Amino acid sequence: MRALDDARPSVRLRAALAIGSAPDPRSVGKLVERCGVEPDFSVREMLTWALTRHEPSLTLPPLVAELRSEGARARSQALHTLSKIGDGRAWPAITGALLSDADEEVARSAWRAAVVLVPEGEEPRLAVALAAQLGRGGRETQLSLSRALIALGEGAAGPALSPATADPDPRVRHHAMATRRLLRDPESGFEYAIEEAKRVAAMRDQPGGA
Repeated sequence: MRALDDARPSVRLRAALAIGSAPDPRSVGKLVERCGVEPDFSVREMLTWALTRHEPSLTLPPLVAELRSEGARARSQALHTLSKIGDGRAWPAITGALLSDADEEVARSAWRAAVVLVPEGEEPRLAVALAAQLGRGGRETQLSLSRALIALGEGAAGPALSPATADPDPRVRHHAMATRRLLRDPESGFEYAIEEAKRVAAMRDQPGGA
């Protein structure tokens, strides 16, 4: 447990591996706490793995509490860990505030967690909430959102995307059109879908365009 605070990432990594290999309920609080401040990606992933090795009844409460943290890393890693645990009891904690979090890494983590945790029948409402974020951020953020919408399927994502394809904001419009294309043709690729959306939108904007 003390080794989780060691200055050397390799030592912290081995400590998290050891804890996950021999789960102990007494370690859960420390694992969650360390997730919120750990700067090394590989160590964070090992911490998450260690938490997945414990009973969800022990890990869900402190992880859900972390979603209210002022630290973006704590919120993001808690969401990531909840998505890996995959226990639907965490669904009520995935709020609209998290889905639209000002920190893009937190928002992306929330989108991924929401798609994993959403109860059957709630997919259309989630798709509408996700569609409200269309046009946001750079390529990686937009691709993450598109993947989340695509994971919800045509039945949920299709109706949510339709209004956005006519949005006055070109970033929203292009992103919606590209996502809809990927939904119907996953092999087309995100970059191609975006360029095709821009081309189609430009043709529509011309006088007499379809």
